[in-house]
Amino acid sequence: MASLSFNEMWEKIMACDSSYDGLFYTAVKTTKIYCRPSCRSRKPKKVNVEFYETRVEAMEAGFRACKRCQPDAGLSPQTELITRVKGFLVDHFKEPLTLQDIAQHAGVSPFYLERQFKELTGETPRTYLEKVRLDKAVHLLANTSMTNLEVCYEAGFQSTSNFYKVFRTNLNCSPSEFRSIKEGI
Repeated sequence: MASLSFNEMWEKIMACDSSYDGLFYTAVKTTKIYCRPSCRSRKPKKVNVEFYETRVEAMEAGFRACKRCQPDAGLSPQTELITRVKGFLVDHFKEPLTLQDIAQHAGVSPFYLERQFKELTGETPRTYLEKVRLDKAVHLLANTSMTNLEVCYEAGFQSTSNFYKVFRTNLNCSPSEFRSIKEGI
């Protein structure tokens, strides 16, 4: 949660992005309920939202679990492992990480980590890391006046060619085209 801003977390709950489940929890001040980022319940007003890193923090602040998304339901050991790995990737997205680095942090073999990650998420740790970096770049392009080069390195991409390739592959446009589309709206 440390490397996600309030607005980035807000974007994740508006998109019901399940890839961030377990990394933070959304609490609504008016209803006193906390949810997962992927909860499909009606979205609250932005001013009524608080974010917590753990369920315990949300409960200690006086919130109860949502009955729809059940954020208090226990996770399997594999799901907990993948959630920890996702948190590590979100917190260290700027670093040049290898599968070996990620597996070492998780305390498992690279082969086991990649197999479990792909089984539970449908993607590899590398593609998830690229997605986190792309999300960060999109946020920076839409909300700052940083140059494309500054955004590239601030979002954790190790080279401009990879930055442009990932952008073109996932969004079918260049970062400059994306920015001009966003400014035109």
